[in-house]
Amino acid sequence: MDARFTLFENETGIRFAKRFAGMSLLLQQSTLPKSTQELVSLRASQINGCGHCIDMHVKEAAAAGETAVRLHLVAAWRESTVFTEAERAALALAEEGTRLADAHDGVCDGTWAQVRTHYDDDQIAALVSLVALINAANRLAVILHQKGGSYEAGALAAAFG
Repeated sequence: MDARFTLFENETGIRFAKRFAGMSLLLQQSTLPKSTQELVSLRASQINGCGHCIDMHVKEAAAAGETAVRLHLVAAWRESTVFTEAERAALALAEEGTRLADAHDGVCDGTWAQVRTHYDDDQIAALVSLVALINAANRLAVILHQKGGSYEAGALAAAFG
């Protein structure tokens, strides 16, 4: 199945994509660890079935030094020993923030307490914003049928950085 539409082929799409990418680049400059950002983005993208974003975040994480073992175990992070408690809190927030329709209360108090334990206010702002942003990116890519496989690490920063 081919992509339905390319945002970069019209003025409105280009303006939107530049601002959207700018938000992503802003979050990358936060104090939230890069590895945590990629793990969270990967997990939300897995849940949402976004091949384009899975491809991007696996490749960006690997280029930043993330191990293959950790990348392979993101989908089963609860049954894995390779993630820190802080990363587990971030992954739980990512899952609960992505699956809002599955839980009327959204993110549970226990998950929120763990996030507050491991991250400062600036990192929490980045983490919550990242969960919202990656879910929006997943929806754009899935709606437009963007496929995974051709992303090159660093392409987003090169195009919009």
